[in-house]
Amino acid sequence: MALTRQGCKLGLWAHQKCCSHYNSNLFKLPSLHVVFAKQLSTTNPRHDLMEFFDDKKNWGEDTIRVGRSWRKDELRIKSNSDLHKLWYVLLKERNMLMSMEHECKEAFEVFPNPERLDKVKESMHNLEEVVIERNKAYHELETGETGIRPAKTVTNQIGIPYFYKMCEHLIPKFLNTKWRETHNFRDQYDETKTFLALLGEKEHARLRRSIKGQTNHVLGLMRRFPNLDLEAIKEKYPDVDIEKIKNSDEARGHWVP
Repeated sequence: MALTRQGCKLGLWAHQKCCSHYNSNLFKLPSLHVVFAKQLSTTNPRHDLMEFFDDKKNWGEDTIRVGRSWRKDELRIKSNSDLHKLWYVLLKERNMLMSMEHECKEAFEVFPNPERLDKVKESMHNLEEVVIERNKAYHELETGETGIRPAKTVTNQIGIPYFYKMCEHLIPKFLNTKWRETHNFRDQYDETKTFLALLGEKEHARLRRSIKGQTNHVLGLMRRFPNLDLEAIKEKYPDVDIEKIKNSDEARGHWVP
């Protein structure tokens, strides 16, 4: 019995000494919480709706100085991850500007610098074009195809053509009897033919009015500016017959040739 008590005392003493040694070494080591806190950086959380609106210092301003839109050459040198991050930054900026424009209309206030929204949309369009270029080059290198979704011009039920982007279906077109019953556009009724004739006449009249308006505008420019650059006018107004109207009496101004 004495041996047992002595053994227990020795075991308890060894356990206490080990624990004290472990605790002393533990307090000497740096805390894991402190180490991880130094490596992790976070921003202050904002759980309100102010991220959907412009900065408060811009409220009530007449003009806001902004930069230009992103160009394609600048976007081509960026990595895919940078383009992905930039897309969401532009998307958030576009939503903010649209929200501010709507609020200004509701409050009957002037929206300062509305061209900011156009610059953001232009940047998003250029970014999307750059991504399409990269995807096209990758697919052509790997598979020999562009990888772009195929499309073609088709006609609807009343004979109006439109641009249709194809997609995959479980049942092919020639086996899908239900689709063939609802998309049979070969037979045109008399009402459809009359509608298409009137629509063509309307489009022809619209095109004729557009060309006539451009011609009158070019004649006015020729009357006011005798040394007008005709090559630039041809490039800007390709539908106007410059050679026909430059020698007409309407193109001469009140000046001595």
